[in-house]
Amino acid sequence: MKNEMNVAEEIVSVLPDGTVARVCSDDRDAIRYAVRSAGHRLREIVLRRSSLRKLIEDPARSVKIEYLQRDLLRCASRRSSYEYPRPNRILAAVRASADRRVPSMLAIASVS
Repeated sequence: MKNEMNVAEEIVSVLPDGTVARVCSDDRDAIRYAVRSAGHRLREIVLRRSSLRKLIEDPARSVKIEYLQRDLLRCASRRSSYEYPRPNRILAAVRASADRRVPSMLAIASVS
């Protein structure tokens, strides 16, 4: 069975040799890589360990890893950071705006 690090290495292996270095960080929830390449805009790769563990057990892992490799190559020239799984920024913004509205609703409800 592959472990998370092997899967992560397989995903980033599509980038040219010598451009990717694993970064040791205090964050135990993710595997981080620094990217140094003049031909790419990409500077950071963050792969969540929990998602990699799910990927290890997935029967379609080879297809999904191939997709992630293509996605990483596609994003290398466009984005400065690559994260798997991608953060749902829209959902986070909706939740944040809902959190800001709740206290004001409570204040109005208590005045009535």
